[in-house]
Amino acid sequence: MAEFNVSRTEAVLSETIYMLGLAFGPMIMAPLSEFIGRRWLYLVTSSSIVAFAGGSGAARNFATLLICRFLCGFMGSAGIAIGAGTSLDVWGVGTAGGLARLLFICGPFLGPSMGPLAGAYVMHEHGGDWRWTQWTVALIGAPIWILILFMKETSDFRIQYEVKHSGRFGIVRLALSTLKAAVLRSMTMLTTEAIAFSLTLYTGYAYAVIFSFFASATYVYSIDYDFNPRQIGLSFLSVAIGYGLAAVMYMTIDMTLYARAARQAPNGRPAPEHRLYAAMVGSIFLPIGLFWYAWEAHQGGHWTAVVASGIPFGLGTFVLFLSSIIYLVESYGAGAAASALAANGSVRYLLGAVFPLFTIQMYEKLGIHWAGSVFGFLSLALLPIPWILFKFGPMLRKNSRFIESARKE
Repeated sequence: MAEFNVSRTEAVLSETIYMLGLAFGPMIMAPLSEFIGRRWLYLVTSSSIVAFAGGSGAARNFATLLICRFLCGFMGSAGIAIGAGTSLDVWGVGTAGGLARLLFICGPFLGPSMGPLAGAYVMHEHGGDWRWTQWTVALIGAPIWILILFMKETSDFRIQYEVKHSGRFGIVRLALSTLKAAVLRSMTMLTTEAIAFSLTLYTGYAYAVIFSFFASATYVYSIDYDFNPRQIGLSFLSVAIGYGLAAVMYMTIDMTLYARAARQAPNGRPAPEHRLYAAMVGSIFLPIGLFWYAWEAHQGGHWTAVVASGIPFGLGTFVLFLSSIIYLVESYGAGAAASALAANGSVRYLLGAVFPLFTIQMYEKLGIHWAGSVFGFLSLALLPIPWILFKFGPMLRKNSRFIESARKE
């Protein structure tokens, strides 16, 4: 704001435009990986992260900063777009890669939680120079880029094999047709499938609220508790603790309730709805955390009481996301899960891009208590979704034209 003489809303665009890149990049990266393989995408996109993060730090005007931020998100989105596919390439669908998949899912949640903390300390060490927050991303990305140089291809190249002798224009035509099919399939599922739409709406909202939670924290903790940026960043550790508890809760439910359902299933494979146990628990913890945060924050109160609200909030958002994503994968199977997840990811990042733009204005107009309560009431409205799917999911799957296996149950 100070260096480029822009408003607060304009300054937030540097985050918003990056999230838009993450929203639209996977739409191209995912189908592209099907015929050029994973390795080349990782090489190009990891290079882009380093280049455009460095460019963001070196920007001399606001337009250059926004362009570099968008390209950093868009060109660097392969990890989000095809990371799950790489995990399946290496470990398959069994339990062997369970920890790897869990760590992969942690990334999009721990990043926004740890970023403000790292950024606050980096700026403090460099005299408040915001450019070092961008150069830090480039410095972290550089050794990852070196490791990717030694990475082997994990895809089976089925599509590439089919077009090996079709020539350059054949590959271009296939790329365009694959991209068109992927986007249309994702949008069709999102608009016609009750399961995909409801869970995309819920997980998208839960993920976007994380960014509103962090955006509002700057306002709440500085107004009521006189926190500096480093202290505000440290307050987000409670949310990360919630993520850790969510992972433990999910694994516990998986080893108890889901394992019991597996033993009782005739073929050892219970209905996908048994994956929703954790989501049902998360749907309760999410509004608890949001209302706690909204009404505990006040001048004269102790900061630990409001910081602790991040634990149920983090637990609810992460376990809800974990459970919902695995339910989508098991419901739609290998044939359609990628499209369902692509639509889910795009909506998630689109909402994450938009919410911070109006969060501070809401808190200024409505006050801390009622602005925070708006998000709490919305989470209450969405709370029944996993419970309804648990009851009516089998019927919805049988009526789905994207799920063949449900018709055979």
